[in-house]
Amino acid sequence: MNIIYFDVDSLRPDHLGCYGYHRETSPIIDGIAAQGMRFDNVYASDVPCHPSRTALWSGRHGIRTGVVDHGGTASEPFREGPSRVWAGTFYEDGWMRALRGLDFYTATISSFGERHGCWHWYAGFNEIINPGKVGMESAEEITPLTLEWLKRNGSRGNWFLHVNLWDAHTPYRAPASFGDPFADRPLPNWMTKEVFEACYSGFGPHCPQEPSGYTENASTKYPRAPSRIDSMQKVEAWFNGYDTGIRYADHHIGLILKALGDMHLLDKTIVVVSADHGENQGELNVWGDHQTADQFTCNVPLIIRWPSNPNLKGVNRGLHYHFDWAATIVDMLGGAVSSAWDGRSFAEDLAAGRDGGRDHLVLSQGAWSVQRSVRFRRDGGDWLMIRTLHDGYKNFEPYELYELTSDPHEQRNLASAKREIVAEASRLLDGWWSDSVARSGVDVDPLMTVLREGGPYHCRGRLAAYLDRLEATGRPQHAARLRSRHPQQEKSENSIFKILG
Repeated sequence: MNIIYFDVDSLRPDHLGCYGYHRETSPIIDGIAAQGMRFDNVYASDVPCHPSRTALWSGRHGIRTGVVDHGGTASEPFREGPSRVWAGTFYEDGWMRALRGLDFYTATISSFGERHGCWHWYAGFNEIINPGKVGMESAEEITPLTLEWLKRNGSRGNWFLHVNLWDAHTPYRAPASFGDPFADRPLPNWMTKEVFEACYSGFGPHCPQEPSGYTENASTKYPRAPSRIDSMQKVEAWFNGYDTGIRYADHHIGLILKALGDMHLLDKTIVVVSADHGENQGELNVWGDHQTADQFTCNVPLIIRWPSNPNLKGVNRGLHYHFDWAATIVDMLGGAVSSAWDGRSFAEDLAAGRDGGRDHLVLSQGAWSVQRSVRFRRDGGDWLMIRTLHDGYKNFEPYELYELTSDPHEQRNLASAKREIVAEASRLLDGWWSDSVARSGVDVDPLMTVLREGGPYHCRGRLAAYLDRLEATGRPQHAARLRSRHPQQEKSENSIFKILG
């Protein structure tokens, strides 16, 4: 049996047809889902990109690997010291090593490791193909490399191929020749003019007035990604850019699957579609990025087509971490899941026709804000409680609570009205933290390291200039609010600027 894993960066599930989206973004992926199993509640434990793939490939939460950020100390794994085994834990106890123990030949077509300096992520791959553009590759550059690899290796049997597609990631860059397939399709119903206008008058990196970060990007190189989202027409263009990126990736997945079919390998290959994280498209006033420990950054699609496996058909609604499915696939192939993993198999539940899953999940963000959240179900509700330790210069409260069934786009913070739910989520978070620290080989919570080093990597040194930007664009009240929240940070940055002249 072979495995091909399509890892579509920044792909949120609810923008796929098989998850109920009204636009035809994913006919190929929808077909895979129709022949296999769709998982509705799979979550990346640590986000965004670098922490997420570190967690998935190692089978461990960031609190145990040390990797929760994109820069600084907490973007590097904890030193293993005298207890380090021959090739290190990332190899000896990693996901790829488990597959190699089952006689799989493991390969990746991805520039991710180079993009993030995530060198430990390569551990366990037999073959690494780096397309060389540090994440700016488009699918038309990935597909030929994939087809060439399949031509060379397809017939060898027992291979795992990771194919990393970036087209859903900003800046949206599907070629102009692909057209605008959603020009006449309405926006999602929740994105109304009133919702947009509230977002536009707000603040924070990647809000409508600064969708590329902290300012406007005047470049015309990426016309699918407006430099300022200042009208409903620009909102449509923004959504169309993201959805077209998904459709473009979907098209190329189809080309690769066709090649597998032509080689008579499709029914000998497990096909998996997933992502490193999702993408906020206006939720919590984050546009086209992954800055939170919320539903839209952490919830990822998982679609598996496993030929002749009757246990993987239909829909699974259990709460699962992304590394739980990695443990499950190892288990179902007859391998042993390392005791070092936080991931655990739910293969027995699948065999019994049950969703399986966990009572609750704890999700972490450390690169754009510092947050931990708890995703759980109680009293018929699907709850998400977010605890914010650093707001990332966005309009976040210390505690936010959302009921995702009635409020699927996180528009009503119920923390004040549902204090007993917040209290229960806080107890779950405390229990998870205690258990994780007890299992860790160090005495450090890497999110605390992020705070000590000046906050999330993408926020460091940016406050003073952003306050000026807010005042220059008619939002002095927001500048005042951020000043009151981060008085020492502004002073520190101004002191550094004076020293540098």
